[in-house]
Amino acid sequence: MYRTKTNGELRLANVGETVTLAGWVQRTRKMGGMTFVDLRDRYGITQIVFNNEVDADLCDRANHVGREWVLQITGTVAERESKNANMPTGDIEIIASSLRVLSKSDTPPFTIEDNTDGGDDLRMKYRYLDLRRTAVRRNLELRHQMAILIRNFLDARGFLEVETPILIGSTPEGARDFVVPSRMNPGQFYALPQSPQTLKQLLMVAGFDRYFQIAKCFRDEDLRADRQPEFTQIDCEMSFVDQEDVLEIFEDLARHMFKEIRGVELPAKLRQMTWHEAMRLYGSDKPDLRFGMTFVELMDVLKGTGSFPVFNEATYIGGICVPGCTDYSRKQLDQLTEWVKRPQIGAKGLVYVKFNSDGTVKSSIDKFYAPEVWQQVKDAMGAADGDLVLILSGDNANKTRVQLCSLRLEMGERLGLRDKNKFECLWIVDFPLFEWSDEEQRLMATHHPFTMPNPDDIPLLDTDPARVRAMAYDFVCNGVEVGGGSLRIHDGELQEKMFQILGFTPERAMAQFGFLINAFKYGAPPHAGLAFGFDRFVSIMAGLDSIRDCIAFPKNNSGRDVMLDAPSELDPAQLDELKLDIKP
Repeated sequence: MYRTKTNGELRLANVGETVTLAGWVQRTRKMGGMTFVDLRDRYGITQIVFNNEVDADLCDRANHVGREWVLQITGTVAERESKNANMPTGDIEIIASSLRVLSKSDTPPFTIEDNTDGGDDLRMKYRYLDLRRTAVRRNLELRHQMAILIRNFLDARGFLEVETPILIGSTPEGARDFVVPSRMNPGQFYALPQSPQTLKQLLMVAGFDRYFQIAKCFRDEDLRADRQPEFTQIDCEMSFVDQEDVLEIFEDLARHMFKEIRGVELPAKLRQMTWHEAMRLYGSDKPDLRFGMTFVELMDVLKGTGSFPVFNEATYIGGICVPGCTDYSRKQLDQLTEWVKRPQIGAKGLVYVKFNSDGTVKSSIDKFYAPEVWQQVKDAMGAADGDLVLILSGDNANKTRVQLCSLRLEMGERLGLRDKNKFECLWIVDFPLFEWSDEEQRLMATHHPFTMPNPDDIPLLDTDPARVRAMAYDFVCNGVEVGGGSLRIHDGELQEKMFQILGFTPERAMAQFGFLINAFKYGAPPHAGLAFGFDRFVSIMAGLDSIRDCIAFPKNNSGRDVMLDAPSELDPAQLDELKLDIKP
């Protein structure tokens, strides 16, 4: 037996016991005739004491161990004279009687500490070392804990965990597929699933009325902080339910998780906001409700009521009220103007209005408007003396609202209003069923082709499909889309109409989705589903800005695994075996 105890479990109650510990050397310290070694495993750190006067040879051997060496230590638990209240084991130490080196280590490329000196790329290259850091390890322990809670919650409500295949057929409608060549079928390819969508619908046809899976999914798309080419979903589907049934169960799941993990009580009923309201007030379908600054449209107040040409030519003028910020200097406001003009935001400029505490008004476009217009702006914005109003305009309302959303979030960040220990959750409902693709020059499914149209809007499918609302819903927390789903089409004729609107010929629809179309001929129940992004859910609970630190072996922002050096070129013999040529 390599150890009788772990490095995180010994307390004063163990004083006098002889124990054997094993782990990695966190650090060593030599003080006079004493050498101290901090021994670490995933359970914690224990201080080991070597006394030169008691055993000079043993102490000398301890003086020669290095960082991250793997040791086995036997000794007696003793009460520390100088206790460390910051360590769970800080009341005790081990008086060593033996030391065995299990493995030596090169000097690590960065310090294995919570606040490490390693940059992102370096830590990703040596991810196995990065995982030794307490901060990263705790994220994976949290992920494990959440997975157990989710499985138990769904199991208690009659959900059956079913594994669906990883090698499936390609369905290019939506994000790009990762494809896998088939050696036994030259020239043909599998795809890795973007989600188990059609497979879980087939499970509903098969009578498995409550399904779930913590599923690996793959999308070949551009990356960002909350996106990876492979990710994990809490994937669910239910039969004989309506939208409120689904929202109720998964509100309960979210409520359960927040209470168990963070000790936070979510409201008994979460707010529901329509997509149109979210875009009008926040410029986003995932609004951050931890702070105010909702948009106010100012077209009636500012267009045509003064001589400022930018506003007089605009099709949208909107503003946010930033409380108590009239002390912003001209330099700060100029910097903010340059910030919104960056290519990532794309605004042409920024107008500010200061409603000073003494009742005076100062604006970057003072000369274009009479004083009474600024009073109208103040009333429309609900501003008070001491508040700063920031205004954007443009010739495209939705585009300008998205820019204003970026400005709102930036101001919330600067003012410390986006508290990671505060949680505001809601449902976004009534999404558009279709969206126009400039690239494809056609309507595309906002979510996927199997989403049920709002029954009240079905007549519009023939006359004005762009106005049709979807029976779809997203779960949003702190400005992050944690999950989403929809009621599914279970009627073959309605599904056929959806394919027609999306530009599918009957032959193409049958080629890509014939298995589902045929299955619906054998009695498809009304069904609906939802998937939570597990990585995002964990990152919110852990208070992280990126999902990478709650994934054991993540990819970098270029989609590369720098530790495994993947993706990489294939050996020519492998390409020959797969009947593949690489195009220069």
